[in-house]
Amino acid sequence: MLNGKTALITGGGRGIGRSIALAFAHQGARIAVAARTAEQVKEVAQEIGAGAIGLVCDVSDPESVTRMFADMRERLGEADILVNNAGIAESATIVTTTDELWHRHLAVNLSGTFYCTRAALPAMLKKGWGRVINVASVAGKTGAPYIAAYSASKHGVLGLTRSVALEIAATGITVNAICPSYVDTDMVSRGIERITTRTGRSAEEALDSLKKMSPQNRLVTPEEVAAVALLLASDEGRGINGQGINVDGGTVLF
Repeated sequence: MLNGKTALITGGGRGIGRSIALAFAHQGARIAVAARTAEQVKEVAQEIGAGAIGLVCDVSDPESVTRMFADMRERLGEADILVNNAGIAESATIVTTTDELWHRHLAVNLSGTFYCTRAALPAMLKKGWGRVINVASVAGKTGAPYIAAYSASKHGVLGLTRSVALEIAATGITVNAICPSYVDTDMVSRGIERITTRTGRSAEEALDSLKKMSPQNRLVTPEEVAAVALLLASDEGRGINGQGINVDGGTVLF
C-alpha cells in the first residue's frame, strides 16, 4: 500500500507515533521517527529495522525542525508522508494556567505542526503527491475543564489543517487530522497519576472515570488511530481532505 513512500512521524518514540510508524512500515514505507528523546526513537527504528532511522527534534524550535528535515533528506530522502504527532498535554485551572504552560502548549502542539508542515510541503508540491496527517484530539472540537491550553492548541491544529487542505487541494496532496479521545498510552497514564494526586481516588477509579467518557466505556488503542492514519496515507484515502476524523467511540458526534 505504501511501497516506495517515505514517512516522517514526529512524536514517534512511543504511543500513537510508534504504532503509526509500525503500521506504515508493515505496508512498505521507509520510516523516520522523530522525538526529543534519542533513545526512544532509536529503539523504535531498531524495532522496525529495514533502514528505518531515528531523528532527534524539538518541533517547537524551527531551527531544530530545519535540521531534522536536512538530516532526513540526506539519510532517507524527502518525506512523502508527514505525521505531526508530537504533542504535550498538561492540566490546570484557568486561573493557575501560567504563561509558560500556555505558551508551551501552543509552541509544541500548534507551532510544531506548522513548522513541520511548512518544511515538508515544498518537496510534496514538487512531486505532486503528499500526505500530511495531524494528530489532534476531540479536545480540538469541544472544550473541557482544566485543559484550556491543550484544547486551544488542538482547536488551532484543526484550523491549520482545514486552511492548508483547501490551499493545496488541487496539487495531489491531502491534509487531514485525526481526533482521538483518551488513548491507552503513557500520556493517559500520566493523566491518571494527576487525577489520583488531586482527588485521592485510586488509579483504578481514575481509569474507570476516563473510560466512562466514551459510550463504548473503554480507551481507544494506538492501533486504532494508526489504522485511520494508514487510510489517510494511502491512495485509497485521496478523497479525504481537510477533515478531522474522530476516533472516540462516539464521544463527540461532529
